[in-house]
Amino acid sequence: MRTLVLNAGYEPLAVVSFKRAIVLVMNEKATVVEHVVGDPVWGTSGSYDRPAVIILTRYVRVPGGRHVPVTRRGVLRRDGHRCAYCGKAASTIDHVQPRSRGGKDTWENLVACCLRCNNVKGDRTPQEMSWSLRLTPAPPRGAQWTVRGTERADPRWEPYLALAA
Repeated sequence: MRTLVLNAGYEPLAVVSFKRAIVLVMNEKATVVEHVVGDPVWGTSGSYDRPAVIILTRYVRVPGGRHVPVTRRGVLRRDGHRCAYCGKAASTIDHVQPRSRGGKDTWENLVACCLRCNNVKGDRTPQEMSWSLRLTPAPPRGAQWTVRGTERADPRWEPYLALAA
């Protein structure tokens, strides 16, 4: 069971285990906004409802601009596991501007690619191959990218994640 943690300003921060959420609530660092009905946690001093959403009592300043790091898994997820050149199922990533020609590992230069297209393209650019990209690579946006762990979001979290988008 996972719990959504909201900042004091209702900004989604992270998804934690229900055990961590209960510790935050018991230490009065958070309060329960919504809980799971009918599945309590038993402790030595009584039973507690499992929190589904908690809000921190004090505002936590998040350093930086919530930059989403570039990962292979992230690129595949952003592109829907579809090849940027032919549209088939993608299992690899490709540098639009090849690394051998100064291409960097950035969201704007990486796309999901099937193995066949990746091998055929090699270290050439799409223009040299007379290929076109089916999408324009860009950094991902939205609450599911900035809040760690919301890939498998609980339906109870939807109103809270919508506030951040």
